[in-house]
Amino acid sequence: MAYTAEKAYQLIESAHGRGRLAHAFLITGEAGSGKEDLAARVISLINPEEDASDGMNLFGEPEVVETKSLDELEGELVRVVRPRSKSRRILVDDMRGLEKSFYVASAPGKWKVGVILHADRMGEGAENAFLKTLEEPPSDCLLLLLSDAPELLLPTILSRCVRLPLMPSSGGRVTNDGQSELLTSLAGLARQGLGHIGAALSLRATFSDILAKRRAEISKLNDQALKEEALRYKNTTDSDQWLKDREKFYLAHTESEYLSEREKLLECLISWMGDVVRCKCAVERLDYPSEKAITSKVAGAHELGDLLLRMDALEDLRANMETNVQEQLALEVAFLTAFG
Repeated sequence: MAYTAEKAYQLIESAHGRGRLAHAFLITGEAGSGKEDLAARVISLINPEEDASDGMNLFGEPEVVETKSLDELEGELVRVVRPRSKSRRILVDDMRGLEKSFYVASAPGKWKVGVILHADRMGEGAENAFLKTLEEPPSDCLLLLLSDAPELLLPTILSRCVRLPLMPSSGGRVTNDGQSELLTSLAGLARQGLGHIGAALSLRATFSDILAKRRAEISKLNDQALKEEALRYKNTTDSDQWLKDREKFYLAHTESEYLSEREKLLECLISWMGDVVRCKCAVERLDYPSEKAITSKVAGAHELGDLLLRMDALEDLRANMETNVQEQLALEVAFLTAFG
């Protein structure tokens, strides 16, 4: 179950008020869902600023105070860890620094907070570096892990956090470059109309090309991460065996990240077709409101039963992708059924 950012905040606020606040939260959701804003609000909740006016203005009315950003909140009590290496990974040393900061005394009644942005970029080494703190944190310490790909985290991390998945913002889903390219191709297909085999195959080719580019980018970043590790630890380990083990790890991680990207791109496709169905049923809320003119046109050209069958083909594709099915064959069959 996904929550709005406001509902998630209310749940945390209620738990804090009852003295039942968990020590670690995993806040997930796509870009634009409000993960960082929620984290900032939670920090301001548990470490409120001292205000001599008790939040009242000169006229005795409640004063509206804007929540500070994470950058503004970062300091002695709040540590924010971000990916910062060339490979865009969170470094082990950064996690150890966060861990040490939790054991430094703070003022009475104040919380130590650690925020990990893009937590899925930690990797096994960085995750293990702070696992003990996650299992047995000092009192009055809170960890906030933010991620749009939680499936890449170790099960030991997932099992020790309260998960708060956030819904997309009310303005619709935020798209990355690959998803935007796919939406452009869908608009081109819509102009020709569903049922055009050539257009369906062209869309499948675009989908595959986007994934191929993302795999190459992911592989390049992980190759860089392996080089960085090799330089850092080459004199402290049994280099030959250690290097083989790390090569296997990064190959597996590349595959995991690729599968995560594939799932996001497929979700974009399903959401677009879902908008077509919602337009057919006169539902106001759309995942991609900017595409309404296009999805409404497609909806008007087809019966609801036909659209639902096409939607089923995409849902079947998602289920098949979780098996050992041959990827390109599964894509071709599904795209011809859904769009041809």
